[in-house]
Amino acid sequence: MSTVIDKQDIQCLTFDLNEETFAVEVHRVREVLDPTKITKIPRAPDFMLGVINVRGNVIPVVDLHKKLGIAQSRGGTDSRIVVLEADLDDEITTLGALADSVREVTDLDGREIEPAPKIGSRWKSEFIQGIGKLGEDFVILLDMDRVFSSEELAYIQDVSGETDDE
Repeated sequence: MSTVIDKQDIQCLTFDLNEETFAVEVHRVREVLDPTKITKIPRAPDFMLGVINVRGNVIPVVDLHKKLGIAQSRGGTDSRIVVLEADLDDEITTLGALADSVREVTDLDGREIEPAPKIGSRWKSEFIQGIGKLGEDFVILLDMDRVFSSEELAYIQDVSGETDDE
């Protein structure tokens, strides 16, 4: 599990969901894609939008709005698919996350990253690695290893066709 204990600077990709700014550690990001046709998967969990083809690989795409309980935005021309890696029990799962817009790669000052609040948060705090500052704005640093349960990641792996051999 990732933690923000050592207080070192953390290089992150920042992106927006509705009117909130989120970040993931840059080493988790494979690439950022323009929106493309997403093929729906029958009987998928509500947060699963479907799959896309990325250079011959099947990549599941999830809606972080639904997963994190954030109101849907209106969508727009700035939306992107952020291809990420999540680690569960030493297995890497690749998935795409739909973002309203991608901002930048930036360093968050580790000394200014605070633990997620336990009370009064609109999101499940177990998904949050910490809350940082970017200028005058807050940035919610997601813990990609905890956003999805083991069952959800297993489903995502099954959809993408990943195996232990890959």
